[in-house]
Amino acid sequence: MVNPRFYQRLGKRFILYNFDVKSYNILFLCTGNSARSILAEALVTTLSGGKIIGYSAGSNPAGRVNPFALELAIEMGYPKEKLRSKNWDEYSLPDSPQMDFIITVCDNAANEACPIWLGHPSIAHWGFPDPAAVTGTDTIKRVAFQKTLLGLKKNIEALIQLPIDQLDLLSLKKAIQDIHDE
Repeated sequence: MVNPRFYQRLGKRFILYNFDVKSYNILFLCTGNSARSILAEALVTTLSGGKIIGYSAGSNPAGRVNPFALELAIEMGYPKEKLRSKNWDEYSLPDSPQMDFIITVCDNAANEACPIWLGHPSIAHWGFPDPAAVTGTDTIKRVAFQKTLLGLKKNIEALIQLPIDQLDLLSLKKAIQDIHDE
């Protein structure tokens, strides 16, 4: 009999994947895909243990990951090679992973015309201030990134706890939006 549990090395840690449980794909969108969406991708993947696989993209990607976001993602054990700024068109192609959820994490992306997403995923908006826009010393910038990370972590921990497989599409969409609105 095949063991339905699988360990994957993730940075310096291992994530236990349990294939008895359905996994879900989530795409976090932000205009530049350099900070908030990158942090969300890394957080959901590392915190959920394979229940939710995170992806991120932007409508106008910066072309590089912000160094403070990169530092935090690596500290949480997310592989550096997975961290890149990418265009959201990459995930609208027929051979791309099909998304179950799409969450915008910046107000600009929430107000833009998005591609047609295959599979009609649940879409929500969790607006967070852009830590990359903060000016000042590196210490001030790190504090801004840490604050954004903590807000995203709170939302993502609540998302992981949702009984996703027990909710109908409308209830699920409302529950995901309510996570941020509370």
